Formats: sequence, structure tokens, C-alpha cells
Amino acid sequence: MSVERFFDTNILLYGYDLDSPVKRALALALIEEAWLRPNHTAISVQVLQEFHVNFVRSGHTAAEAMVLIEDFSSWTVIDNTLALFGLGLSLQVRWQLSLWDAMILAAAHTSGACELLTEDLNHGQDYGGVRVINPFL
Repeated sequence: MSVERFFDTNILLYGYDLDSPVKRALALALIEEAWLRPNHTAISVQVLQEFHVNFVRSGHTAAEAMVLIEDFSSWTVIDNTLALFGLGLSLQVRWQLSLWDAMILAAAHTSGACELLTEDLNHGQDYGGVRVINPFL
């Protein structure tokens, strides 16, 4: 399995954020491109879980979240496994990251992505073959 890019949760959330129109437009363009090229993009179960919690917390219904999660699941989805957790723990120590950021990075590595789209890590930094891109800069 190998994709070109991995989306962190914030890419998906900004796609539906009416309070951030500039970020929303950029995120929607990325999401639409991913739907046109489903084998190009990966996410993880963690991303879907975080999306659900934050989307519902922002005032949307769980039913709305479920429909979007079904749509996002047409992309490559990296499952939460013990092996992924082990990789996340090693990346956490190596790069001095929070566990949650390390797990996103582990999922991006596992997907074969060369780009991780997020605003949560250092733009342009290469984390062992996965380069961070902050599309909102």
C-alpha cells in the first residue's frame, strides 16, 4: 500500500468550518481532490475518531458525522493496531512528539505517504521520509 498524502484531522474539520472561510476553501479543495483520486490519499481510524468528536462538539449531529465518515472511508484507512501503536511510541521518543501526533505520523508512515498534511507539526520538516505540509500557510 502506498499513497501520496495523508490527511490529519484538521484538514477534514476545516472543510466544514463556517467560521474559517479561507481555511475552509483550502481544505475543501484538498478533500474534493482526494475524492476524485481516492487511491492518492490516506487517513487513519484515529483521524476518523477525532473528526467525529470535534465535528459533533462543534454543533453538528452524530448522524451528519457518520455520513461524512462513510464518505472519507473511501480513501485508504489505516487501522489502529498494536504494531501501529508500537511504531507511534518509537516515533514519539525519536521526534519528541505528543503521543497523538506520533500516532498520526505512524499512520502516515504505514500508508506509504510522502506528505502529511497538517497544521500541527513543523511545516517542511521531514520525519523519516514523511514531509509535513501545512496547506494553510
